[in-house]
Amino acid sequence: MFLGFTTTNRWRHGRRWWTQFTPKAPLFSVNFGTSVVHLMKRWRILLPDGSHGPYPKPRALEIHEIPQVVEQYRQAALNAVRAGFDGIEIHGAHGYLIDQFLKDGINDRTDEYGGSVENRCKFLIQIVQAVVGAIGADRVGVRISPAIDHMDAIDSDPLILGLAVIERLNKLQQNCGSKLTYLHVTQPRYAAYGQAEAGKPGSDEEEAVFMRTLRKAYHGTFIASGGFTRELGMQAVASGDADLVSYGRLFISNPDLVLRFKLNAPLTKYNRKTFYTQDPVVGYTDYPFLNKSNGKVEPLSRL
Repeated sequence: MFLGFTTTNRWRHGRRWWTQFTPKAPLFSVNFGTSVVHLMKRWRILLPDGSHGPYPKPRALEIHEIPQVVEQYRQAALNAVRAGFDGIEIHGAHGYLIDQFLKDGINDRTDEYGGSVENRCKFLIQIVQAVVGAIGADRVGVRISPAIDHMDAIDSDPLILGLAVIERLNKLQQNCGSKLTYLHVTQPRYAAYGQAEAGKPGSDEEEAVFMRTLRKAYHGTFIASGGFTRELGMQAVASGDADLVSYGRLFISNPDLVLRFKLNAPLTKYNRKTFYTQDPVVGYTDYPFLNKSNGKVEPLSRL
């Protein structure tokens, strides 16, 4: 029997959104500025008809609106638990709204949510506190990516940022007397769209030191993600650099990834072009399972 813990990912897109879904301008950590110009020049958004278009001009999230956003996270967490999920993961990574507050390459606010690293962490911590208060710390995971510049979400000192977030999560856990389910960190090796992206690119050793430093600082279960193979994942856990390792793209194309890892079976290569299509089957449920027959591992389609 497989016993698992199922969470649902909760996040706000921030400037990574389209006005067809939100009639008003997408919410952002700051008003239109240099960072937005770079985003609009470099990136395109996938539209409902399958075409790509420029990101629309966002607007800053006003201070008086922040409590409403925090409440939306809290209510979403309650809804998820009522729907049968064991918990939720607060997505504070990969250039989405929370990450846009965390990164000093984007956040140039002059109020209590900008400037110092302490201020930039405030939005995330308020959300975590609200969600923990609603469903309990043991049902809440947090994801961050301090070293990743995906969607131009850059920070001048990813290590300091990561440690600042961890310090506040540790304090939150101490104050509530219960640990979060986990902290989920994307390491610098992460790559998107076939292109490596790291705010602080370095050698494999330097990236390992970065993740190891965060892992030692956090008082709880630490999940690492980003470009892991079966072997690298086993190595990370065996060396104590992570308690768990997460896989995304490999799971998309290998619905029985755990079994394949156990058997050291060949993996099905994913097709990146079908990651975000609207087809309910292609790229979602058409990847094959394995069939163990007479000691051999053979593909077995679920369709």
